[in-house]
Amino acid sequence: MDKNPQDAYEQQEGSQRELAKRFKVSPNFVRLLLKRHQTEGTVEPKPHTGGFTSKLANQLNLIEQLVEQDNDATLQELCDQLDQQVQIRVSPSTVCRTLQQLNLTRKKNSARQSS
Repeated sequence: MDKNPQDAYEQQEGSQRELAKRFKVSPNFVRLLLKRHQTEGTVEPKPHTGGFTSKLANQLNLIEQLVEQDNDATLQELCDQLDQQVQIRVSPSTVCRTLQQLNLTRKKNSARQSS
């Protein structure tokens, strides 16, 4: 396996620009990698720090109950119920992603869709 740009640079196998071409990365990446090694002593990737947590993360049980009570509710109706019950306003797509995360499916009522 090929070494990393930092090791190659320390062994004087080329300039930063040459190493960038060799490892198919930008010269700026090599510069930042060397700077990180110098300041932190490592070139290992930093751990993932997460991202935004869902507004519904603490409401999963409630969502399950709402779907159980009214399996025919539209996503917008579920949004409205969440707003009424816990004052959380979310988009239908957020509710859809949460339902997918919970592996919940809603029953489609064909009579309702035609009206």
